Amino acid sequence: MHRKKFLNIFFIFSLSFLFTSCFSKDPKKSTTKQAAPHLHTVDVKFDSLSPEVFTAYSSAVEEFYNQHLEKGFNGAILVAKNGRILFEQYKGYANFITKDSINQHTPFHLASISKTFTGMAVLKLWEEGKLSLDDTLQKYFPQLPYYGITIRMLLSHRSGLPNYLYFMDSLWDKHKEMTNEDVLNAMIQHHPAIHSTPDTRFEYCNTNFMLLALIVEKITGEYFPDYMKQNVFAPLGMNDTYIFSIKDTANYIPTWSVSKPFPMDPYDCTYGDKNVYSTVRDLFTWDKALYQHTFLKKSTLDMAFTPTSNEHRSKHNYGLAWRLFINNGDTVVYHNGKWHGTNTSFIRLVQDTATIIVLGNKQNSNIYHAKDMEAIFRGNAEMDKLEE
Repeated sequence: MHRKKFLNIFFIFSLSFLFTSCFSKDPKKSTTKQAAPHLHTVDVKFDSLSPEVFTAYSSAVEEFYNQHLEKGFNGAILVAKNGRILFEQYKGYANFITKDSINQHTPFHLASISKTFTGMAVLKLWEEGKLSLDDTLQKYFPQLPYYGITIRMLLSHRSGLPNYLYFMDSLWDKHKEMTNEDVLNAMIQHHPAIHSTPDTRFEYCNTNFMLLALIVEKITGEYFPDYMKQNVFAPLGMNDTYIFSIKDTANYIPTWSVSKPFPMDPYDCTYGDKNVYSTVRDLFTWDKALYQHTFLKKSTLDMAFTPTSNEHRSKHNYGLAWRLFINNGDTVVYHNGKWHGTNTSFIRLVQDTATIIVLGNKQNSNIYHAKDMEAIFRGNAEMDKLEE
């Protein structure tokens, strides 16, 4: 009797062990490939475009490109509507010395478009309850002598902090590469003067997003380029996207002034405010993830796309990591970039579900005129000059 009871208990225990082993959610124990981490279910489906409408849009975009952008253009362009690519073009050289041609896998330095990735990664950590937007700098950098500045103020450029691209000129050996930690230590040691009282006015400042990248590292315990690769780019399938850092100096990709490359300078290894390299295809993937709320919830993006700086009445504003152009409730969510020979433009016509992406690696301010393509989707050109 006791033996039979023991065998029954052993049998139940064995089944229980096998069941829990087969359905274990511990990724270290699982032998099957795990689903992409941290992604939400698609909650928006794009409306279809009839063949006639698709052709009309596509022809209009191609005509605009040929008339206004093609001359002197060296880069990549992709224009999409309702999740479909209307026009895509690659022109010129990735390297003017080796004559390597630009193709769909050629990565471009995004310059300040990089801020959108840093900002959305911070909001992802906020969604996960790992930070508060009201956390102050002292929570992460106790020795940093700037008080009353929150994560929200960094995201909205309302911190009042000085721009490290300027104050480091007198504090740093120009023959050495500079890291985010170097800038942080210089701020702690030298305390360059704040520009304004926190949260009193908008002032675009790269220091804000350089510090946000360090905050991500503090929270996650991971190197920011690695964290972004594993938790943003790879899960979304952005396989040609990465963040350049001091570890990558041997593989520096220059941008160009005419046919001469810009050499690396001390500021080329700081990240968060810049240094994301990507392609128009990967940015299109990012764009769809935003429209379909797979990376961030709709409520989070609505918060990010809400104007934060209303001291002066204007159609131009800034949300959380995004520039905004607002005209009678019609919102353009965008960010441009400029660094060395890089000129980039990422324009999202939200109400039209249309996107304009232009990346150039040779100085060409004409790229910013891509915003005029909005007339194709709206029948008029109401946007003033968008901010670079």
